[in-house]
Amino acid sequence: MNKLKAVLCIVAPVLLGLLFHIKIGDLPPVLKFLNPFSGFWQNAENTFVKKQKRVRIPGARAPIEILFDEKMIPHVFAQNDHDLYLAQGYVTAMHRLWQMDFQTRFAAGRISEVVGPKAIEVDRYQRRMGMLFGAENSLKGMMADPKSREMILAYTEGINAYIKSLHRSRYPLEYKLLDFKPELWTPLKCALLLKQMSAVLAMGSDEFYMTNILKKYGPEVTANLFPDYPFRESPIIPEGTRWNFDPLKIPAVPENAMNPLAANISTRQKEDGIGSNNWAISGSKTKSGYPILANDPHLDLTLPSIWYQIQLHAPGINAYGVSLPGAPGIVIGYNQNIAWGVTNVAADVLDFYQVRFKDSTHREYLYDGKWKKTSRRIEKIVMRGGDSENDTVTYTHHGPVVYFKKTGYSKAASVPEGAALRWIAHDRSNELMTFYKLNRGKNYADYRQALTYYTAPAQNFAFASKDNDIAITPNGKFPLKWKNQGKFILDGTDKRHDWQGWIPAAQNPTVKNPPRGFVSSANQSSTDKTYPYYLNWEFSATERGRRINNRLTAMSQATADSVIRMQTDNYSMLAESVLPALMPMIDILGLNATQKEAYALVGRWNKTYASRAVAASIFELWMKKLNDAIWEDDFKVDAMPMRYPSRDRTVEMILNEPDARWFDDTRTPKTETLNFLCNQTFRETVDSLEKAHGAIGRAWQWGYVKNSHVPHLAKIPGMGSKILFTGGSKSTINALGETNGPSWRMVVALGKNPRGYGIFPGGQSGNPGSKFYDNMIGTWAAGKLDELLFLHSPAEGKSHIIKHLKITR
Repeated sequence: MNKLKAVLCIVAPVLLGLLFHIKIGDLPPVLKFLNPFSGFWQNAENTFVKKQKRVRIPGARAPIEILFDEKMIPHVFAQNDHDLYLAQGYVTAMHRLWQMDFQTRFAAGRISEVVGPKAIEVDRYQRRMGMLFGAENSLKGMMADPKSREMILAYTEGINAYIKSLHRSRYPLEYKLLDFKPELWTPLKCALLLKQMSAVLAMGSDEFYMTNILKKYGPEVTANLFPDYPFRESPIIPEGTRWNFDPLKIPAVPENAMNPLAANISTRQKEDGIGSNNWAISGSKTKSGYPILANDPHLDLTLPSIWYQIQLHAPGINAYGVSLPGAPGIVIGYNQNIAWGVTNVAADVLDFYQVRFKDSTHREYLYDGKWKKTSRRIEKIVMRGGDSENDTVTYTHHGPVVYFKKTGYSKAASVPEGAALRWIAHDRSNELMTFYKLNRGKNYADYRQALTYYTAPAQNFAFASKDNDIAITPNGKFPLKWKNQGKFILDGTDKRHDWQGWIPAAQNPTVKNPPRGFVSSANQSSTDKTYPYYLNWEFSATERGRRINNRLTAMSQATADSVIRMQTDNYSMLAESVLPALMPMIDILGLNATQKEAYALVGRWNKTYASRAVAASIFELWMKKLNDAIWEDDFKVDAMPMRYPSRDRTVEMILNEPDARWFDDTRTPKTETLNFLCNQTFRETVDSLEKAHGAIGRAWQWGYVKNSHVPHLAKIPGMGSKILFTGGSKSTINALGETNGPSWRMVVALGKNPRGYGIFPGGQSGNPGSKFYDNMIGTWAAGKLDELLFLHSPAEGKSHIIKHLKITR
């Protein structure tokens, strides 16, 4: 017995030690995580910041100085381009290494390597959508140009210099939680990051829904409910702009273009709210006489932030703005001479082609009357624990056949079976050169040259210069299509359904110094109906764009402060449009006491989504319920997924077609009217809010109902923000939803000495233990911007500098 006790005393601690050193389920290895010398304790940053530090990087060609200001924003001073991007890679990895690693692993379909088999379907989906295939092609384009090659190699060198210097105790917290370690960076990861941005902005598609609608309702009804141009619009390129070019011949529309090829399929519908605003005001409308540019890209909000603030200074460049952690250069920003900003175009550059295979081997497919051979790509997916899977993806000349049989993964269920994906993000490209040129741009000619390098995701590039030029260009590499090509699933057997070349870059829609004195975009239609080429049949809803243009038209003597205030404009053009028609329909006598009080609040409402506005909560939910009541019976059909008509089409019907047959609920024996639906949904709205939040009061305020917050990138509990009591909605200029909204607000007042202002909802550091992790969220939530420290030499701004890093060979 004593021997047994002795053995147990020896074995038990060993077994417990082993147990606590391995990962169990979603829990980190307990002893490793709690180890005071290498565990999570080491991620708690001391509030004291060491003023000066020297780092040796053998690849550096000359001394580099990096100054960090009060927000821990780096100002990089290098003596050549190589060292500039080497330093950018180093400091970005220093603050955002895990984020860079996680985002590129996700894009590449490599999450299973970290979390095991439970992520296998995620990885299969990413591989089958061609993310890695597209990144490899893009990298070829980047490496073919000597300048972008230098950028990407130096940036990679800087990241790896930091990784090699990193002791395990200083690994970012997420590595310790998930129990894995950093791997060396590669140029392919930079390309993967850019592909992921293309996926976020352009991977959604409605053609599957539209094909089912065409099959059910036919061409006439489909065209009526899903028109090619909105009823209310204020396009990006002002109406009446002349096109000073001779357009190419548009491909003829095949006679089978409207044949509904598929049904019983669905997709991830394009999300409302993933958009952006930008505008530039001419000096004729500003107090200073120089232009002012503003930009606020709307994306999913995360901690760490999707953006990283930085200033880059070297011979020929002194630029400030935000970069994407994992890619060199500044994406949105300004320099001494110009400022630029971007919003998503939503061009139709992703199409699915229904493929007819010869047999179940899928080695040949019918195209142009002949059997054409497919190619195959083997995707090796490694899983934690050493297991791996070889997934074979079949490619036609269009692109990958994403699925032959759908799986249980939600996004996989969104893809048509047996269809090939044609996506611009699969093509060879070199977007880095666009930003290389913009970062160094001096005038309008430089801006136009920079745009010639850009492929995807298509962006509305707004521009302003101290020369008092302003411009905007919906820009990208656009396929030459017949009108509505890609509105429905295309026929993969017919070569006439292929993309027929490209719109010349010089003929992309653009305007310079329009008479109205401003340019702007909010993801609405790129042009009026006179533009000779097809870009897409539907863009974002019109309310934000119309509100921006109304305000800019009335604006004079504009200042940076007035533009900053405009970025958080919460006025609802939707409420302005529909409330005068809907409110008189309400039968007040049929309401209970709470409903009457709610009706009175909406009646007195100033149509602004302020954080304390109870009426905003009522209106928002009412419009959602009314929209569902109008369309659900007609467009929610079992085994035939479809989408609803647009908000613009719905508003048109409410205002001008009150007797439309679509107001009737076909599931009931009686005939419903708009008046009936209006009353029914208003009562349901109030009852629903009362059930969720009690009697009308503080809990009904929009800031609480909206529930805005900034979650952690990997949704790790406790690492996101608190609930932010803010205004705004997806249909207002301040397009802030629950976890989606302005990811970076920037305003630049140009002049002899430009002044920039900016903020994002997060902080420079990706470390939850750092005071710089989320220190900007409060300022951002309040609608304020920080003045940006734009330095011309390392000797400037000493009172703002808290840390000085010198890099030597």
